[in-house]
Amino acid sequence: QVQLVESGGGLVQAGGSLRLSCAASLSSIRDYAMGWFRQAPGLEREFAAYIDWSGSTYYSNSVKGRFTISRDNAKRTVYLQMNSLEPEDTAVYYCAADRSRSALQASSPSYWGQGTQVTVSS
Repeated sequence: QVQLVESGGGLVQAGGSLRLSCAASLSSIRDYAMGWFRQAPGLEREFAAYIDWSGSTYYSNSVKGRFTISRDNAKRTVYLQMNSLEPEDTAVYYCAADRSRSALQASSPSYWGQGTQVTVSS
């Protein structure tokens, strides 16, 4: 069974930074597109960013220019560097993985992590 374990969440002031990590139990993530989603209180889960097997990245408009997704295949880990954080970024952040980039684009990946809480105070 595939496990995705997020870490790095916490409480930060507006304008600050956090880096989230997602460690995968997969033998290799080279063939997987990896992404980050988030869910704020009372709202549906939404897409934030993904990175495919070639290293190409895609971001939602709400995080573009502030967040950077990257991957280390050797460590089977994906990262989300979040800068210039705003109170509106407060949410549970979920890591996701799928062999198909389209599945991430459709918010229907095969694998989800349990989530890590990010809270941005004003």
